[in-house]
Amino acid sequence: LVAVFSGIMSACFSFGLTAGQPIAKLAEANGTNPLFVNNAILVIILAGGLTTNALWCIYLNIKNKTYTDYLNPTMPALRNVIFCALAGTTWYFQFFFYGMGDSQMGDYRFSGWTLHMAFIIAFSSMWGLLLHEWRGANKLTLRTVQFGILAVVLSTVVVGYGNYLGSEKETAAKVEQPAKAVAAE
Repeated sequence: LVAVFSGIMSACFSFGLTAGQPIAKLAEANGTNPLFVNNAILVIILAGGLTTNALWCIYLNIKNKTYTDYLNPTMPALRNVIFCALAGTTWYFQFFFYGMGDSQMGDYRFSGWTLHMAFIIAFSSMWGLLLHEWRGANKLTLRTVQFGILAVVLSTVVVGYGNYLGSEKETAAKVEQPAKAVAAE
């Protein structure tokens, strides 16, 4: 259930980036380097995520009576804050770099999110296998993970091949147009 909900909400992030393109256009019109225009959209999208996560964490702190842990001297607060900051920064940079790539993809923007998510799923799953996070799992589970990674890789190949075919069609149309113009003269 959590995986299905997460998958749907992940797609909503992509919808937010697409719906936010007028903001990116405004950012570019006001002098932002075209490579970084999607960062303006991230401010709005991530503010929503921050609000939801903050409210959920506060709720859990109250429910579990763990709100005093922040001031508890026996808790490793500095280490936890450093790891939290590192995880948050790494997480943010995936979208920062995705936004940079997305701003350069032109007519093929639609495939960017698919590729972004496919690489995250494939590499995190393979990393988990390499670090033996699946130790103790039965063979059926491991086989399911392997087939899942294979499906993600194959879907990436299909998207890439579709983009290749689309670009070939565009190139052929551009070559054909000048030839028709010369013949008409």
